[in-house]
Amino acid sequence: MTEKQTPEDLRYTTEHEWVQQVSERTVRVGITDYAQDQLGDVVFVQLPAIDDPVVIGESFAEVESTKSVSDIFGPLAGVVSAINDDLEASPDLVNSEPYGLGWLVEITVDSSTDLDEVLGEMLDAAGYGEVTAG
Repeated sequence: MTEKQTPEDLRYTTEHEWVQQVSERTVRVGITDYAQDQLGDVVFVQLPAIDDPVVIGESFAEVESTKSVSDIFGPLAGVVSAINDDLEASPDLVNSEPYGLGWLVEITVDSSTDLDEVLGEMLDAAGYGEVTAG
């Protein structure tokens, strides 16, 4: 089995999402290399609309592959501030570039949210590696 990429500069959830802070109150979210490998060839991505709320632990998007349909769960609470429109025409970007062009959405958190604290509670690369081992 090929070792899957787990970039050190990202945070991770046990539901196989990655989270990257892109500004003071905004994060970019996608699925991990491990998750896209488990899904197989991604053929469709259903993303929320801009300004849709995101609730921690609740499904807000779906990724459909040749094997199954998987929910994407809110890694933190906020509002969708950007979606990756490129996935409509090229859902396979989730497979080929899960940490780059295959990102899903950006979520902006409320001004009262301590983003550093929220991200600090997520898994680091080593912690996510333990989740996917075995």
